Amino acid sequence: MKHFLLGVGATLATLALALVVLLLTLGSGDGETIAAPSATASGPGTGTEPQPPADLTTDETWLGTVDLRGSDIVSADATLTDVVATGSGVRFSESGLRAERLDLDATLPFATVATQIGDGARLYDAGDGLAGIERAVTILGRDLTVRAEGTVVADGGQLLIEPRTVDLGGPDFLDSALSSLARSLVTIRQPVPGVPDGLALTDVAVTPAGFDASLSGTDVTIGR
Repeated sequence: MKHFLLGVGATLATLALALVVLLLTLGSGDGETIAAPSATASGPGTGTEPQPPADLTTDETWLGTVDLRGSDIVSADATLTDVVATGSGVRFSESGLRAERLDLDATLPFATVATQIGDGARLYDAGDGLAGIERAVTILGRDLTVRAEGTVVADGGQLLIEPRTVDLGGPDFLDSALSSLARSLVTIRQPVPGVPDGLALTDVAVTPAGFDASLSGTDVTIGR
């Protein structure tokens, strides 16, 4: 694969598949891509052609802009749906991929984040832009089920759920005494699973299908 410049069409198809696979760290081949993505590149006649770098090596392919779309991308670590990825200044070689900039919009299903949290957590759309979370916890020797509703924001490149209300399913005095401890257990801060280092969450909203997430990064490198 060291010299694989076999034509623009073949290169675009190869890069499209590789970017989706590498983007979700599916290099092991264990994942499955459902719905073939498409790719487009800037070229002569577009009027906005970026110039290839002067230091491009013989084993690299460079594309000014790559646009990828896929309905579902599934791996052992994560599932993303309605994926739209745009890369600019993309280099691709047998060692991996490097993009001067990479932007990704996708829906992150509740189940994907819940699996990352663990302990049987369940996430759901609580309405009014809030996320609901339910999880079993042990507080002061008591086994309890905590239910909370909270706001969801992108904070420091991660997904942050901060509870507005906390319900322990017990008497009011019990909820009051233990709510501060319970609140810390349903305050969720997580990186977006399944994406490489260098991509940071920039915006997020709650939808019935999950979290509508936008991620961006510069000089993103994804090795094979």
